[in-house]
Amino acid sequence: MKKIILFVFIMIFTLSATTAFANKSDKKSTDKLAVPVKTENKLSEEEISHLTKRVEEIRDMDKTDMTVKEKRELRKELRTIKENVRRDGGYLYIGGGTLLLIILLIILL
Repeated sequence: MKKIILFVFIMIFTLSATTAFANKSDKKSTDKLAVPVKTENKLSEEEISHLTKRVEEIRDMDKTDMTVKEKRELRKELRTIKENVRRDGGYLYIGGGTLLLIILLIILL
């Protein structure tokens, strides 16, 4: 019985010590609160049309005569265009669960 009580006290002290040390912070970091700044890097309509024309050009190319390096460069270029459009809000993504919920709400209301 004494061993169990001793073991419980040791566990309480060791677990409470880790939480006590976790709360320590610098006063300087709490004085200045970080506020995220929203920056909008939207693509203009001209840039989007240029990118879509470039994608259509790449897709219409005859790639049978190209080397592996050239094909790889085209794939990398397509990926960067896709990331630019995705990052700058060129599309809207709705998940399956969200779509199901929206449909159910429309049916019920």
